This record gives sequence, C-alpha cells and structure tokens, in this order.
Amino acid sequence: MNPIAVIVINLALLFYSIGVWSERVQGRLKVWHTAFFWLGLVCDTWGTGMMFDYVGGMSYDVHGFSGVLAIALMMVHAIWATMVLVRRDGRMIANFHKFSIAVWFIWLIPYFSPMVLRMVG
Repeated sequence: MNPIAVIVINLALLFYSIGVWSERVQGRLKVWHTAFFWLGLVCDTWGTGMMFDYVGGMSYDVHGFSGVLAIALMMVHAIWATMVLVRRDGRMIANFHKFSIAVWFIWLIPYFSPMVLRMVG
C-alpha cells in the first residue's frame, strides 16, 4: 500500500469529519465548514488517485463502487454548501447538516470496506 495515499485518505477523513460534525454541533452551516468539506474532497480524490495508480485502476466491488459514489456525493455536497452560503438562504443554512451527516455515513463505507473485507475473507 502506498503510505502517502494512506495518509492523504486519513486526512480526508479528518477534514471531512471536522466539517460535518462541527456543522452538526453548531447547527448552522458556516464558511469554514464548507472549507473543510472541500479539503476532505480534495484529499479523498487525491488519495484515491494515488491508490488507483498503485493497484492499477478501480476495483469493481463494494469498495470501488461505493468509493465513486462517495466522491460524487462529496462533490455535490461541497458545491451545494457553497451555493447555500452564496445565496444566504437562512432555512437551508440551518438545515444543511441533515444532508451532511448522510453523505458522511455513505463516505464511511469505502473508508472501512477494505478493512471489513480483509477480516471477513
């Protein structure tokens, strides 16, 4: 395994978790939360790219498919958060955390699936 990719993927977990759970605790989307969403997305995409290079491409299994879904959702999440803040929609700013938590839980599937698959098989 590429140790730099592992570090970058773990940074994605750290950044994304800080953004999502800080937003949840504070109950209101803020610019700095969105910055952490973007940092998590950048690190996840970068780390995934390095892992693709290391293993020779995408795996067509739970990990591979959920990983692509997670990156796509993270991108939608970060773009939508940015748009909500730009539009200054008070209702959406106060309720955005519901979507954030859902995306975060989906993101955990590809994060933990390699470990679970190794333990099972």
